[in-house]
Amino acid sequence: MHKVVIPKAGSYDQLQIKEFEVPVPGPGQVLIETRAAGVNYADVVVRMGLYKSAKEFVGWPITPGFEVSGVVTGLGEGVVDFQLGDEVVGLTLFGGYSSHIVTESRYVYHKPRGLSFAEAAAMPAVFMTAWFALFELAHPRPGSKILVHSAAGGVGASLVQLAKIAGSEVVGVVGGTHKVEAARAAGCDLVIDKSTQDLWAEARSFAPEGYDVILDANGVETLGQSYAHLRRAGKLVIYGFATMMPKKGGKPNWFKLVSGWLRTPRYNPLNLTTDSKSVLAFNLSFLFDRTDLLELFVADLHQWLSEGSIVAPLVTEYPLAEVARAHADIESGRTVGKLVLIP
Repeated sequence: MHKVVIPKAGSYDQLQIKEFEVPVPGPGQVLIETRAAGVNYADVVVRMGLYKSAKEFVGWPITPGFEVSGVVTGLGEGVVDFQLGDEVVGLTLFGGYSSHIVTESRYVYHKPRGLSFAEAAAMPAVFMTAWFALFELAHPRPGSKILVHSAAGGVGASLVQLAKIAGSEVVGVVGGTHKVEAARAAGCDLVIDKSTQDLWAEARSFAPEGYDVILDANGVETLGQSYAHLRRAGKLVIYGFATMMPKKGGKPNWFKLVSGWLRTPRYNPLNLTTDSKSVLAFNLSFLFDRTDLLELFVADLHQWLSEGSIVAPLVTEYPLAEVARAHADIESGRTVGKLVLIP
């Protein structure tokens, strides 16, 4: 088997493909021959050595990747829900950039019918992020006004689709004109192209009283105004800090990181109380043990797919050998939809 290994923090040259023996599944585990592996922006942060859960749970060397699709080629003792040859999707706490992977059977589910392997691998991380943000944290009511930053990306487009399922009116924000149609296709009622429009003036025109929910993974660039544009009882959900990271070069800009950290808003509980607004935040990798949430999410995902309520993200495929190009592209902020690696 072969997989991507990062021996130490660094740029694209640290993404090394190495050969290993095919692993043997232990009790309760499943061996998956990978057909596609999802690429997430978190993987870039892992490579740079800045992802806290990667350092806490794995260390160096590390293989990035949280999600794969493929075929079951090995079963550990006690596994009864799968058979050899089953087409599945597997979640893993890192390790996904690999031609074969062993993971606990409780993190594996059957590939939804009608999805390609690439589409199936593109869905778990982005849709579970959106699902947790909206249905575990924000709980939007029908008619709620929601603003989604980065609405043409993998998580953003998933948020838009699920917000529409919840009966919300959705404003999507994109960073380039080439992303507008993708955000509209996801279901946005209004798309703001902040490269050509005044973001907050347009946002106010749609929701003069403020938004019920704003979903923000930008970080310091927008957090302050996102909070300011909530209405009373509104909720700001934070799930990333992308604007603190470089868009090219593959290495952290430490001045930008420190500057961003210093300028990131701090939310005083006294002010939150008098403002009557909420700030919520999460990182899915620290929730990996919550299989109860995973079961609920998978049930909802299968139902929505069967109903046609959601569709897979637009997928761009890269051979595993071109993992560095995939990382450079996702860092650039120019991509639309989801990137996947094909071993």
